Amino acid sequence: MRSFVGFFAFALVIIGVLFVFSGRKFPQIPADPAHAGITKEANCMSCHGPGRTDPLKPTHPPKFSCFKCHKARRG
Repeated sequence: MRSFVGFFAFALVIIGVLFVFSGRKFPQIPADPAHAGITKEANCMSCHGPGRTDPLKPTHPPKFSCFKCHKARRG
């Protein structure tokens, strides 16, 4: 029983370390008037779409679920 508890604790530590080091930090949505009240990804593409004022970088993943990665900044 004691070896099982030790193994379980060791597994939790390994999982915790992997979780901490695998986290990616994504830019937050700015808390400015241009981004105030945005609730739909379609609103994002009006400025960040191809050929717009601030298009996505070519290296940006082609996923249009903006709020999955980017969260609104408080303030």
